[in-house]
Amino acid sequence: MRSEKSKELKEEGHHRGGHHRRRDSSHQRGAKTFRRGRAIAFLEMMNLKRATIKQQLEQPEFQSIQPILVGELKAIDMVINEFIQLFEIHESEMMASSDSQEDDEKSLNYDEEGNNLNANN
Repeated sequence: MRSEKSKELKEEGHHRGGHHRRRDSSHQRGAKTFRRGRAIAFLEMMNLKRATIKQQLEQPEFQSIQPILVGELKAIDMVINEFIQLFEIHESEMMASSDSQEDDEKSLNYDEEGNNLNANN
């Protein structure tokens, strides 16, 4: 009796969370897009760290630790390349994300400038 009921539930898709599955994938795409967005944000953070290390390589005050910085730069390049391959991130995705981030920063700067003007008047 019990096995018949569990068999019926399995067929209906109710066993072990099956009732959450949707026939259309639009529900799943939202979560997947969110995770992909977080992956791209992480990649942008890694690129920012890479740019910082590269900038430090060019500054004379970091001359004494230059071999360490070169090693860190190579390591971060390796992580970035593996991350791009793992998540199959294309350059166009990174550009679209950075463009929207720049727009957000510009609007924030305009808001701050406007607030500063109001405070001075």
